[in-house]
Amino acid sequence: MEEKKKILLLCGGKFAFKAIQLLAYEGFLCAVGIGNGSEVLIDTLEDNLKNQGLGFKSFSNKKDIQEMYDWISKLQPDYIFSIAFPFLIPKSVLAFGQEKFINFHAGALPQYRGVMPIFEVLKNQEKETAICVHFMNTEFDEGPIIFNDTIAIKNGETYGQLTVKMSQRIAQIALNVANMLQFATKIPSTPQEEKQAYYYQKPNLSDTFINWKKMNGSEIIALINACNPWNGGADTVLFGEQVKIISARLIDEVTENINPGAIINEPNSDCILVASADYKKIAIEIMHTDYGIMTATQMKSNKIYSQ
Repeated sequence: MEEKKKILLLCGGKFAFKAIQLLAYEGFLCAVGIGNGSEVLIDTLEDNLKNQGLGFKSFSNKKDIQEMYDWISKLQPDYIFSIAFPFLIPKSVLAFGQEKFINFHAGALPQYRGVMPIFEVLKNQEKETAICVHFMNTEFDEGPIIFNDTIAIKNGETYGQLTVKMSQRIAQIALNVANMLQFATKIPSTPQEEKQAYYYQKPNLSDTFINWKKMNGSEIIALINACNPWNGGADTVLFGEQVKIISARLIDEVTENINPGAIINEPNSDCILVASADYKKIAIEIMHTDYGIMTATQMKSNKIYSQ
């Protein structure tokens, strides 16, 4: 039986763990390098891999990357896979063989370059996304594309739900690519179309804050789902307090004589109702507040907010 190709996997955390488990189980994995992980996560991963006789190295900052070439040279993997690795691979390391470095990007390329494509596709109300498999170069997410694997986005899907789904899918895709490499001598690829390219920076407060006066109801719900759970919800101000909305739904009926952002007084409702820019009702159900996670009913009945 032909010996399996040795694959070294670079990752940024638990999003890649299912791929690590599957590649190890199928006998392809020889080592894992992790960047920017928590101490507990790093220790757990290191212990697990060492128990399996696999290599491990932590890259806590960009300076550590300079040690990567020597580490790779010692292990002599056939290919290096990358799943959400946070650091750019320098030219000196890519010199090991640029077509040996393959990235699995959690978004369609070239349209969704950047560190958090899952957030962006949900915020932009896309109906589908993709896992893009591409060769790596000295720029983030710009290498030649091997293929885009399309994934449907369900209505109301949150960041957490889509992340779990894509983590599972990326594991199977990584295994499929590993099996393909077992027999392929040359992998076809296509240069990215720069006219279609867009790079999204890491989201900040302005990206996660609800602008009630400008955003329609669908945009608000999409932002809330895109912020759940990684940001603790979408940022806003209610009753004079800054909160994060975790869960809400759109009530598709027009409000009359209500300014966008105003709270709609419906005493019998178990939600907090707020008017959107297109005069629809946003029914807020669960929030993250300074007092903890609260339902709308708890927040409305809390005397703190009425004082």
